[in-house]
Amino acid sequence: MSVRVLPDFLINQIAAGEVVEKPASVVKELVENALDAGADQIIIDVVDGGRTLISVIDNGHGMTKEDLANSVLRHATSKLPNDDLLNINFMGFRGEALPSIASVSDMEIDTFNGESEHGFHLDANTNEIRPSDWESGTRIRVANLFVKTPARLKFLNTDKSEMLAVLDVVKRLAMARPDVGFLLNNKWRFPKNQELLERIISVMGEDVRGLMLPVDANSSTSNMRLYGFISHPTLKRATSVDQYLFVNSRPVKDKVLIAALRAAYMDVMHAREFPLCALYLDLPSSSVDVNVSPAKTEVHFLEPTHVRSFIIKSLRDVLSKTLNQNVLMESGINADEKTVKSFDLPPVQTFLKTNDFHFKSFVAEPVKSQQISHIEKTEQVQESSCFDLPLGRVIGQLNNKYILAENVNGFVIVDQHAAHERITYEKLRKGEIKTQPLLTPIVIKLRTGDTDAVLTIRDELKQCGLVVDEFGEDAIAIFEKPADWDLDFEKCFQEIADEVRAYGHSSRLNEKLHLKLANFACHHSVRAGRKLNMAEMDALLREIERTERGGECNHGRPVYKVISISELDAMFERI
Repeated sequence: MSVRVLPDFLINQIAAGEVVEKPASVVKELVENALDAGADQIIIDVVDGGRTLISVIDNGHGMTKEDLANSVLRHATSKLPNDDLLNINFMGFRGEALPSIASVSDMEIDTFNGESEHGFHLDANTNEIRPSDWESGTRIRVANLFVKTPARLKFLNTDKSEMLAVLDVVKRLAMARPDVGFLLNNKWRFPKNQELLERIISVMGEDVRGLMLPVDANSSTSNMRLYGFISHPTLKRATSVDQYLFVNSRPVKDKVLIAALRAAYMDVMHAREFPLCALYLDLPSSSVDVNVSPAKTEVHFLEPTHVRSFIIKSLRDVLSKTLNQNVLMESGINADEKTVKSFDLPPVQTFLKTNDFHFKSFVAEPVKSQQISHIEKTEQVQESSCFDLPLGRVIGQLNNKYILAENVNGFVIVDQHAAHERITYEKLRKGEIKTQPLLTPIVIKLRTGDTDAVLTIRDELKQCGLVVDEFGEDAIAIFEKPADWDLDFEKCFQEIADEVRAYGHSSRLNEKLHLKLANFACHHSVRAGRKLNMAEMDALLREIERTERGGECNHGRPVYKVISISELDAMFERI
């Protein structure tokens, strides 16, 4: 058969297959156009999950008659004034949405921009433009979606499922622009100029109130800012449904950002649980490429490794402060006015480079009698100072499992195993990994190109105790590995290479090391059922107050709970 040029209607329908996957895609494109038009109020109506009708009304600046005619032409756009795809400052820019939607539906547009005496109406089926009594902004009505491509109708889900997808799109756009008001089907309402935290609560639900931690960090080496909110580790979901990520105010589902979020929570939340977040990354438009896919939900970073490291550090800094901030807030204590006194626990030494290889656990080496005598001599001073500390003064132990304490605002219950597990893990994590040089290197054969991928993260591997170098064209050699740690290195390095080639980085070895250290910390920490004396319990509380991420163990379980005096009064009807 000879090569021929496809007719325009077929070209448009093929393009529509990339841009208009389902009704939610139509809503996304139309609402993004409204935002680019400067709208601060957007009304969306969807009938039958979007099959029958999708209507989007905005109060933006509208279009002239000429702009209206051009709006349904392929690759016609007002959003690339300098023809620079590396300097995009609008939600849309490809000029594909309206012609693609028009090619698979019955679409009509009413618009008014204030320059003419009246508005204009466009019938996209005929491209006829006539005067309209429309008085402000733009209204686009998309009826009978996929009527011109009936095969696509077969692949739509139920109306309810499609409506849920539409709602998710509107929520993401509402989170991107809390300054804009949104109304969906006269049911889901997001007010204009809403505070970001209130917008988050209205989108995610009331259960997040009081459990979202503010993030605001700037990169010292590049012009990047990360801000927004992440959930306290005790607030989690079974899926990633409440993870909202934005790059220069554009909603994205980027693999680099998702991996960085996962890595930040790695040692405070179970791998099968998901934190909540609304995170906004701002960086120069020249440092990110948004022209990756027609859906515009993917981006490519110029320096993905730097972006990932910046996000992980920023989020971990926030998470490391959760214990003292939350307990002090609940206790009514000013953190700047209190000094947490030290009561040293024996150091963790297995896995770390030290002279003494023997692990001395908290239980194996109890508090010495001289220390107890010293505490008894200063009992009054200690009681007073401990009472004002975040986790308070020890008053006893329950079921040889929970430490009971009292602070200035209420009753504190501490899980002794979870507390010591976190302390042990943090000391392991911050120490230098004990490594074992190999007399005979372990040689790993890799696929063509995978060797280079692995060697790009050689420094990260070294931080995990693994020293590697190339060994010929398609192999690497391991010259040093973590002591007492045997892995299926061939499988591990293949997974690492796959991740690096796909995302530009790999967290595989860090995750394996985390599990190794977490299991060790769990097995070598004071157990539930172990009876502790008052000095041991006090030592544990003082140490957890100084420990990063002290509010949760490495599996994501809470270390402590605080019951305020007001809550106790309510229990006993003293209010």
